[in-house]
Amino acid sequence: MALTIFILRLAVCILAFPMYLLDFLGLWNWICKQWFPYFLARFTVMYNKQMESKKQELFSNLREFMGPSGKLSLLELGCGTGANFKFYPSGCQVTCVDPNPNFEKFLIKSIAQNRHLQFERFIVAAGENMHQVASGSMDVVVCTLVLCSVKNQEQILQEVCRVLRPGGAFYFMEHVADKPSTWNYFWQQVLDPVWYLLFDGCNLTRESWKALEKARFSKLKLQHLQAPLSWELVRPHIYGYAVK
Repeated sequence: MALTIFILRLAVCILAFPMYLLDFLGLWNWICKQWFPYFLARFTVMYNKQMESKKQELFSNLREFMGPSGKLSLLELGCGTGANFKFYPSGCQVTCVDPNPNFEKFLIKSIAQNRHLQFERFIVAAGENMHQVASGSMDVVVCTLVLCSVKNQEQILQEVCRVLRPGGAFYFMEHVADKPSTWNYFWQQVLDPVWYLLFDGCNLTRESWKALEKARFSKLKLQHLQAPLSWELVRPHIYGYAVK
């Protein structure tokens, strides 16, 4: 099986040679950062439509984590185009973090469409180093379809714990590796190297639940599901929340 995966990976990589050449020349990352927000703007419309009930379920108890001020301070990590904004409660104070500055104009559009929120600021930074966000300043941190592409999941979760106040919550919804016995997992392994390059560092075979289980949370509510998505490769999901 391992040899079959290797041969098929090689064949896919040969087909994707122009992309690898651009990457070798140092051009692909710039191209990807430019086009990826446009792709994500279209993808999240489909994703929200197919996952709306699960997102509503996930974010249904956000108000329970309001701070003493009576307002909810929320940090969205890897905010992208602001696809989660419509699921947040009215009056929520939203701070956004993303390493790609090209998402800003899409965020501005999303903010205009979600007047029920109080937008604080957009910070261009990687989630592994959010030094611009004060320790213990957030009631909630949200992360959806992000842990698949970060460089260091453990460091991300350390930063999440740092910025959360005691008793604050971390909400997540992520696509993950399928069960090893499935054909879907087989194709996830075959396509993972090209997928990583094409979709701005996204990994198909990450077992993100393991990093969450190891993180320093006092409570973890995590569920696995096969998401009702058109793209079978990203149907395996985890979602839930963890309390600091």
